[in-house]
Amino acid sequence: MPQARATVILLLRVAQGPYLDPLPQNLEQVIDDAWVATQSVPGFLLENEARFLGRLAACLPAKGTIVEIGSFKGRSTVMLTKVAAYYGLGPVVSIDPHTHELSTGAAPGSLPSTYDDFLSSLRIANVEEHVEIHRALSADVARTWQHPIRFLWIDGDHTYAGAKADFDGFAPFLQPGAVVALHDSLNDFPGPIRVFVEDILRSKQFGPAGFVHSIAWSQFRPADARGFAPQKAELASRASRLLPLAQQGPGLRGLAKIRYKLLRSRIPRQPISASELAALLT
Repeated sequence: MPQARATVILLLRVAQGPYLDPLPQNLEQVIDDAWVATQSVPGFLLENEARFLGRLAACLPAKGTIVEIGSFKGRSTVMLTKVAAYYGLGPVVSIDPHTHELSTGAAPGSLPSTYDDFLSSLRIANVEEHVEIHRALSADVARTWQHPIRFLWIDGDHTYAGAKADFDGFAPFLQPGAVVALHDSLNDFPGPIRVFVEDILRSKQFGPAGFVHSIAWSQFRPADARGFAPQKAELASRASRLLPLAQQGPGLRGLAKIRYKLLRSRIPRQPISASELAALLT
């Protein structure tokens, strides 16, 4: 990790109080074991992204439920559930109608349901009893949702309308210290990056924020979000340059694709260690 970044994290932690090691016991071994179960599940989540999700699930100080919007065949579900089960965090709520068109843009009904594959993934990983399954659109679940949320993982409909509905439907239930994370925010889809910039980075309710590969994340910190405003403003400045191009996607070509990749390269998105993450998520 570059020295400047290490210094910033240390200063943030010192400013928030005496240093305590907040890492859950056996965390990296738990993540390793969870990845062994996760890596055989079909899906688009990369290893560094999956490990980051596991660390988030384990390190968050907030109380409440882990909610996953968009499960596909269960890759992120298995990672989150393995970690949640080990640390006694309660069931992971999985919300997905299990049709392909939401994330891939395929015509409705043109591809088979992913539901049987999803259930098979849970059985093989031996986590069925730790997952609360909602085979439904997130908007339908949100209408009656009443539970506090500690971690909101959004990986469903990647259109702007879809990502915005996912965020708006469940954000009111975020507890102080909770985290919102959106997948494919740097993969030229129009929805996740716009929601991240407009509803999170430009909000006065969120604190630490960043990217890990294509995951955009931020912690809900209404009490002290102001202290993170400069960092968020810098990140928003860089990320917002992608918005006009992302609205043309997915599937950018030619000069638009080259420009998108150039702008994306200027956004820091390296993995975060468990100790760094825990220092930020106080």
